[in-house]
Amino acid sequence: MPKNRAQRVIFGILMSLTMAYGMEVYNIAWEMGYPTMAGGFSNMTSEVFLAALKEAAYMWLLVFLFSNLWGNRLGAYMASRYVTPGRDNAFVCGTVRACCTVLVMCPTMSLVASILFSVVLAGNPLSQLPAIWVGTTIKNFPMALLWNLFAAGPLSRLAFRTFFGRIGDRDEALAAA
Repeated sequence: MPKNRAQRVIFGILMSLTMAYGMEVYNIAWEMGYPTMAGGFSNMTSEVFLAALKEAAYMWLLVFLFSNLWGNRLGAYMASRYVTPGRDNAFVCGTVRACCTVLVMCPTMSLVASILFSVVLAGNPLSQLPAIWVGTTIKNFPMALLWNLFAAGPLSRLAFRTFFGRIGDRDEALAAA
C-alpha cells in the first residue's frame, strides 16, 4: 500500500474516482426511478452509466478534497479506538478503517449533493436542507458502505498494486543486487 506522500495522493485519487462513480451510478438510477420499477436496478441502461460518468467527472474532486481535509483523518481516529495495527489482524484493521471513513464521508458528501442538486439546481428552499440531507444520507449510507468494502476499495487496491507493486519489486531487486 502507499509508502510515501505521492503514492498516498495517487491512491486517494483512485479511491475518490471509484467511490464517486459508483455513488453517481446509484443516485442517477434512483433519480431515473429504477428502484421503483418491476425488476428494479436490473433494468438499468447504459444511459445511467454515461450520466454517472459526467457527474463523477467533477464529484471525485470534491470527494478527494473532503477526504483529505477531514474524512481520512477522522476515519483513522475513530478506527484507532477499536483496532490497533500490528496487534490486530490487518484485514480487520483495514475493514474497520474503511467503515469509519464511510461513517464520516457519507454524511459529508450527502450534504454536498443535497446543497448542489436539491437546493442550488432544483431550487428547493434552504430551510428544507436539513431534511433533504438526512434523507440523502439514509439513502446513500448502505450503498456507500458496501460499495467501499466490496468494489471501490478492492478495485483501487488492485490498480495501485498493479502499478506500484512492480516498482516496489524492482526497487527490492536493485537493493538485493
